[in-house]
Amino acid sequence: MAPSGGRSAARPLDSVDHAILRILRADGRASIRSVAERVHVSRANAYARINRLVEDGVIRGFSARVDQERAGQGASAYITMKIVQNSWRTVREKLQSLPGAAHIALVTGDFDVLLQVHTPDNHSLRELVLTRIQSIPEVLSTRTLLVFEERDLDVDS
Repeated sequence: MAPSGGRSAARPLDSVDHAILRILRADGRASIRSVAERVHVSRANAYARINRLVEDGVIRGFSARVDQERAGQGASAYITMKIVQNSWRTVREKLQSLPGAAHIALVTGDFDVLLQVHTPDNHSLRELVLTRIQSIPEVLSTRTLLVFEERDLDVDS
């Protein structure tokens, strides 16, 4: 029987699975042959492992890592929010639809929600926070943390 939420129990990952995940995080376009050679397994084994990781939901998809500044999104920020109790699903839906919303998390601590956004400039960021986010009735307060520099830690680049 699956745990609540409809998700089945996770299968344990071994060192080869973890190595495959590291390679694909760094280069989602890596060929099966390249992955197999780097983790020292056959191509058939690498192919089967990657398919299992996808089928099990460990790999949720493949995407490009974007340099936000070069893509015209020169301002990035983390926005913390306090929200009305039990309004997470409603707030999440509204925040997900915002232009530039990149990552959203329900967290514990001094605030309830952490939202990462990318906008063309500080003026657009200001409008996003003051006009769009603060107008959501369930959002009680916000704090904006401007990002000066960011780097993916799990990627060799």
